[in-house]
Amino acid sequence: MIKSLKIGDSYSFDKTVEAIDIEKFAEVSTDHNPVHLDEEYAKTTMFKKRIAHGMLGVSYISSILGTKFPGEGTIYLGQTVKFLAPVFLGDTLEVKAEIIDLKEGRNDRATLRTTCTNQDGKIVIDGEASVILPKA
Repeated sequence: MIKSLKIGDSYSFDKTVEAIDIEKFAEVSTDHNPVHLDEEYAKTTMFKKRIAHGMLGVSYISSILGTKFPGEGTIYLGQTVKFLAPVFLGDTLEVKAEIIDLKEGRNDRATLRTTCTNQDGKIVIDGEASVILPKA
């Protein structure tokens, strides 16, 4: 697969964060922090309204790597992540992964810059993912 990729190749999709996404993520992650689930509580915080779990945005990045780019068979080795700004209910994120390094070897590897950018053009999640590329 490494032969078909080059530095700068990328994949992105848009996702609007809905209440059901946050509620389901709270269930599977067991993170029931009220800042994510309780509007009245969230009003008392620095955010003034509900925010999505930071790792919900990271899970959108995981969906790119494992299913779209590089795609099925990718092995996710690691992820650095910085949460630069909150993601609010109703925000539309551009979720993107871009190849910044390729290493050929017994297990071909790639490093990808991973970002979530909101509808205002602000990067809210930034990081790098390391993966082993699929064999085919």
